[in-house]
Order: sequence, then C-alpha cells, then structure tokens
Amino acid sequence: MEVSNINIDASWKAILKDEFAAPYFSKLKEFLIEEKKLYNVYPPGNRIFAAFNHTPFDKVKVVIIGQDPYHGPGQANGLCFSVSDSVKKPPSLVNIFKELQTDLGIPIPQSGNLEPWADQGILLLNATLTVRANHPGSHQKKGWEQFTDAVIHKISEQKKGVVFILWGKYAQTKEALIDTNKHFILKAAHPSPLAGGAFFECRHFSKTNKLLEHNLIQPIDWRIEK
Repeated sequence: MEVSNINIDASWKAILKDEFAAPYFSKLKEFLIEEKKLYNVYPPGNRIFAAFNHTPFDKVKVVIIGQDPYHGPGQANGLCFSVSDSVKKPPSLVNIFKELQTDLGIPIPQSGNLEPWADQGILLLNATLTVRANHPGSHQKKGWEQFTDAVIHKISEQKKGVVFILWGKYAQTKEALIDTNKHFILKAAHPSPLAGGAFFECRHFSKTNKLLEHNLIQPIDWRIEK
C-alpha cells in the first residue's frame, strides 16, 4: 500500500511506514474495500486516522485505549469514546463525564466531541479503527489490532513519561506492550454501565495531571466546553 495515499499526519506516516508496507496492511485494505461495497462502514474514510491527525507523534503525552468504534449511524468520529457535535452521548461517554465532574468539578458538557482532548496530546486510540454498521466487533482480527499494537509499541519505545489510561479488561491486555519503567499506567473498570459502576471513583483525570506535572509536562485542560 502506498503510504502517500494514506490520510495520516506526517509524523505518524514516518513512524509507521513499515506497518503500511507490510503484507497484513495490504490485506486489511483489500478487506475494507470489499466491506464498503456491501455495507456501511464507520467512521467515514477521512476520519479513520483522525486520532493520529489530531495528536501528532511528538505531541503524545496521554493514551486512552478503546476497543471498537461506535457502530451506530453518525456516531464514530475516529477518536475512541468520542462522538461528533450534536450526536447523542453513548452510555460509556456519559459515565466518563460523570466521573470527570466528580473528580475535577467540571460540568458535564453538551457535546460528546473529545477533539479538545486530542488536540492537547491525548491519543484517543481504538484497537480496531473501523466497524461495519450495527455489527460491533465485525472488523476485529482483520489486521487493525496488529497495526494499533505497533502504535502502542512505538510510543513506548520512542517516548518517555506517557500516561496510558486502560479502562476495562480488553484495554488492560495492552499493558504487555508498554515499558512500565519509562511510562505510567492507570487502570480501572470500563466506563460502560455493564461494569456496574465500578469505573466510578477512579479519578484518572486528576491522577493524569499529577503525573504530567510531576514530570514538568503541561497538564490537560479536561473541559470540552470553555
């Protein structure tokens, strides 16, 4: 696959050039072409790499790992847990904002668009970057996980002092890719209501900022609406 044809920030294009040239990525591209002939696929093609375009490699200071994009119409915007402006907030995102309010006193925003976080250096990374409409998990084990595992490994290898936020058992499987001697890991239950409220009181927002400040890194302004 020609790297020049991929809509991704130049810093990531350089870091991940070997992944884009690998046989598995060509197979993944072929799979997506066939899927799009038969089904609606989310997010739109120009948003697949949105997390990377909002957060260039040199700006990454926090990573939040999700699993799949949202599979409902208009929901997925290329950032994990995020939806575009005017789209109803999914239950997991509602709980994230509830915890943010408890932790830092930030009012729950009207918008569920997490671009303000991404633009400050939070890589909002889903393990699988696409999904068939109304079929959660449909694009798992097609190559995306190999690609996003490489992303996590590159961050771990080439940066230091990054805060990795792992919500839920799936995200926590990625801990094996992270050098814990160089980076910080915060773990909690998934924010989904299916976790029975175990996510609440994790206070990961304030904890993240304390870790960043300890390393003389600008903390995150977690407000979505200023």
